[in-house]
Amino acid sequence: MKKTAAWLAVYAMEQLGIKFTFGIPGVHNTELYDELNNSATVTPVLVTHEGGAAFMADGLSRAADDTIGALAIVPAAGFTHASSGIGEALLDGIPMLVFSGGIRTDTGRQYQLHDIDQLALAKPLTKAAFRITRHEDVVPTIFEAYRIATSDEPGPVLIELPVNLQLFPGEVGELPQWKPSAPPSAPDPVLIRRAADVLLGARKAGLFVGWGARMATDEIAAIAELLQAPVSTTLQGLASFPGDHPLHTGFGFSPSAVPAARNAFAGCDAMLAVGARFGEIPTGSFSATVPPALVHIDINPNVFDANYPSQVSIAGDARLVLGALLIELRSRAGRPANTDLQAQIARDKRAYREEWYAHDSKERVNPARFFDELRRQMPDDAVTVLDDGNHTFLTAELFPIHRGGKLLTPTDFNAMGYAVPAAIGAKLAQPEKEVFAIVGDGCFMMTCMEIVTAASRGLGVIYFVFHDGELSQIAQAQQIPYNRKPCTVLAGPNIEGIAMATGAAYINMPNQEAVAGAIADARRLAREGRPVIVDVAIDYSKRTAFTSGTAKSTFKRFPLSQRMRFAGRALVRKVTG
Repeated sequence: MKKTAAWLAVYAMEQLGIKFTFGIPGVHNTELYDELNNSATVTPVLVTHEGGAAFMADGLSRAADDTIGALAIVPAAGFTHASSGIGEALLDGIPMLVFSGGIRTDTGRQYQLHDIDQLALAKPLTKAAFRITRHEDVVPTIFEAYRIATSDEPGPVLIELPVNLQLFPGEVGELPQWKPSAPPSAPDPVLIRRAADVLLGARKAGLFVGWGARMATDEIAAIAELLQAPVSTTLQGLASFPGDHPLHTGFGFSPSAVPAARNAFAGCDAMLAVGARFGEIPTGSFSATVPPALVHIDINPNVFDANYPSQVSIAGDARLVLGALLIELRSRAGRPANTDLQAQIARDKRAYREEWYAHDSKERVNPARFFDELRRQMPDDAVTVLDDGNHTFLTAELFPIHRGGKLLTPTDFNAMGYAVPAAIGAKLAQPEKEVFAIVGDGCFMMTCMEIVTAASRGLGVIYFVFHDGELSQIAQAQQIPYNRKPCTVLAGPNIEGIAMATGAAYINMPNQEAVAGAIADARRLAREGRPVIVDVAIDYSKRTAFTSGTAKSTFKRFPLSQRMRFAGRALVRKVTG
């Protein structure tokens, strides 16, 4: 039979259970969009910018239980516009299929529209990239792309469909049916026993869990309770362990962590790290002290010994490995509840919060009181979406994610502008759950026009815009060494005007007294199927533990001569203004 590549691509998407594509049609993919319009199960979502499309696909992949995000974009400019979101997905381990049109391959002409080598562009940003040259290869290639995108450490894969293959039918044989991959194999029992030896032989073990552990929350909790070990998470893994568990300490355990984590991990002589790469952010710019008795579990063996050497390394699915480890640990002697440790964690958390309460926010919104009220009102299974900035670390330190909740945030690629579109993808993935974003005004301005997409689809997403008029995470980092803040003071924006322009409801939160009512009103309007922008006059005058600790740790690692130069300059500017 004869079929076009566009028809075949949509057939493959339907087989794979793809529910949404994100992008903008152009001359190289109009045939694909026409076939998508015919599909009963795949919905194409029109966006305002391909960068927003990639973040939506990322957000959908992170929040969904049964599908992954996909792009349908034009080649060249469409790909480069989407590249920040594609790169974010790669470094954060998020599966994504990138369907791009391609130039005609049947004319022999050069200098065609969008004529650029996309495979070369995609090489550092994707797990794999394919250019299809025959109709019969369309479905098998897309199936292989999906397998690559979702196996081992997930990531984005590009499929380029030349426009002539989309437009003109070609011969294909019997259409293949999708068959899921075989389940992952069980871990090596020898390594499991060695890991148990290390953990049970320690005087005090700690657990460090990341995004890769998010499907193994029950196993992590059981191991932590059996070992009576404190638990900290990476930034991306904030939802991998319940924030209200008595052994939860916070984000990270380095000098940049909150006191509960720093104190609980002090003196740990063994560590179990799961789905965590010991990257720069969660280690406080590599200032964390990791014990030599490290048991490291990750789906990607390349992370082992990259920054901190491990005594036992186990490559595999976190849930399978931890399940086997839990059985082994339970077969040996457990440990009685360490009420002193749990009391210390609770005491440190309470003291840190009191420190924030005592901070004078004057006429603005105190972050701790905002997050306390948000936690009180939001259901445990809500989806929290963050961007990249000071608000990210405020949320990490002050807003506990409870069991059943999800948290989405850009980490290693650290693309600003993530939250607005990613929250749309999350809401499409979880339409019955409350979805809200915490986003700084600088990040918000980058992608706020995607709220038009949310409004057009009747998506009740809440955007809490922390409005202080600065790129505050960098402004705070500038203030200490430079005593000035070049190019981090924002001109605007008028948040209410953006709400009017995008079709969103607008709620003002000018001070502390307005917090509870504004959150309640936003939730009510979102339930009516309308995006809501809450203009939060946040007080950023108190630095987070992460910002203060990382600045100090980074400075300490400078050569002595450079420390003296920086300190001298800062002192002179402090005195002279």
